[in-house]
Amino acid sequence: MSNQTYGTDEAINWFRAASPYINAHRGKTLVLALPGSTLKSDLLPTLTHDLTLLSHIGLRLVLCFGIRDQVDHELAQTRTPSHIVDGRRVTDSLALSTIIAATGLARNDLEARLSMGLPNTPMAGARLAVTSGNFVTAQPFGIHEGIDFQHTGSVREVHHQAIQSLLDAGHLVLLPPLGYSLTGEVFNVTVTEVATAAAIALKADKLAFLVDALPRDEDDSVLRQASANRIERLYGAAGEFHMAKDDATPDLSLEQILPNAVTACRNGVERVHLLQNDDPNALLRELFTRDGSGTLITAERWEHIRPATISDVGGIIELITPLQASGTLVSRSREALELDIDRFVVSERDGTIVACAALYLEDDSSTAEIACIATHPDYRGQGRADQLLTHLEQEARRRAFRYARILSTHTGHWFIARGYSEMSLDDLPASRRASYNQARNSKIYQKSL
Repeated sequence: MSNQTYGTDEAINWFRAASPYINAHRGKTLVLALPGSTLKSDLLPTLTHDLTLLSHIGLRLVLCFGIRDQVDHELAQTRTPSHIVDGRRVTDSLALSTIIAATGLARNDLEARLSMGLPNTPMAGARLAVTSGNFVTAQPFGIHEGIDFQHTGSVREVHHQAIQSLLDAGHLVLLPPLGYSLTGEVFNVTVTEVATAAAIALKADKLAFLVDALPRDEDDSVLRQASANRIERLYGAAGEFHMAKDDATPDLSLEQILPNAVTACRNGVERVHLLQNDDPNALLRELFTRDGSGTLITAERWEHIRPATISDVGGIIELITPLQASGTLVSRSREALELDIDRFVVSERDGTIVACAALYLEDDSSTAEIACIATHPDYRGQGRADQLLTHLEQEARRRAFRYARILSTHTGHWFIARGYSEMSLDDLPASRRASYNQARNSKIYQKSL
C-alpha cells in the first residue's frame, strides 16, 4: 500500500469515528471565547477555517473575542497609562476610544477571514454569513473599593431572541467586548462576561474558552474533567476566586474564567470547555474525538456517578425490574446483585439512584464487558446512560483493557451510534461463549478503547 493510500485510509477511518459526534452536534449551540492574543497568532487562520467547517455541518456558532493585547499595545505606543484591577480595565475616555477602534479592526479582520473562499484552500467554495450588532446591553460597573471604573461596564442583558433568529438563519454571530446602555453609552465589557452571559441566555449546549494554561488539581496534575463544585473547592467559591491585580492579566485568565464557568454550569450550560490556545487542533479534537481536549467543567450531577454499595441494591432492583420483565435486561436475583455489587456504579440524585451500570473485567482477556445499563423513567433522555457508559469505558481503559463489549436484545442501535460494531458469537472467547445465554439470543457489540 502506498503512503498516499495509507494517509487517505487514516483520514477515512477518522471520519467514520467522528460521524456519531457530527450527528450529535448538529443543531447545537456553541459559544466560543477568544482572547486578544489569539487574534494576532498563527492559530487564527486554522481556527476560522474550522469555524466555517463547524457551521456547515450544522453547529450554531457565537464567537466572542477580546482585544486586551491590542489595546495594551496601542496605549503603550502613546505612553498612555492604563490600569487593570481584578481582571477589568479602568476605562477612561481615551482608553474607551482606543477600545472602540481596536474592536472595529478586530471585527473586520474576523469577518474578512470568515469570508475567504479561494480555490485550493480549506475554505474553497464556502459561504458563511457573519453578523454582529448591539446584542449586549450593559450598565456601569461602578466604583469598587474606591476605584471608579468609569466606562467599564457589566452585562445587563443579552438579546437572545435576536441572536437566535440569526442562528436559525445559519449566521455566525460575532459578539465584541462592548455593551450599550439604554442611555446610548458604550461600555467596555470583558470577553469572559460577554461569553458567559450569552451562553446562559441562549441556553447554549457548550461554552468554550481558549486559555493559556489549564487548571490543576491538588497534585498539580492537569484537570481533564471536574464538576463546578470541585472547581470551587480547588479555587474558591464563586465570586471569591483569587484575582490577579496587576496590569499583565490576560483577557482570558483562569482567575476570570473559572468563576464564570461555575456560574454558567449553575445556570443551565451543561458543559464548559477550556482549550489550550496554542493547540491548532484543540477545538476539533474536543468535538470529534472520544478523549476530547483540555478541561471539561460540568454541572454537579456528573459528580454523582460513584461505585455502588450494598445499600444501593434496593434502588438498583427498582430500576432494573421493569426492564427485566420486558426482556431488555437479563434477570438478576437480589442475591446475585449483592454478590456483584462491587461491579456496579450508580448515578445518584438527591439520595435517589436514578441510573446504574455494571463493568465485568475478564482477567484472561483484553475485553471488558459492560452490562445492566438502566435509567429511571423520570430521568431518561438527559444523557445519564451516556455518562455511565463513558465512565465505565474510561475505567476499562484506565485498567489497560483494549475493548469494551455489550450484549443487547433491544438497544443495539443505541450502542452502534456510540461506536460499537456487531460481532458474531464465534468471536467471543471460549470462556464467554460457554456462559452465553442461547435462549436470550443477545446480539454482541464491541468497541475499541
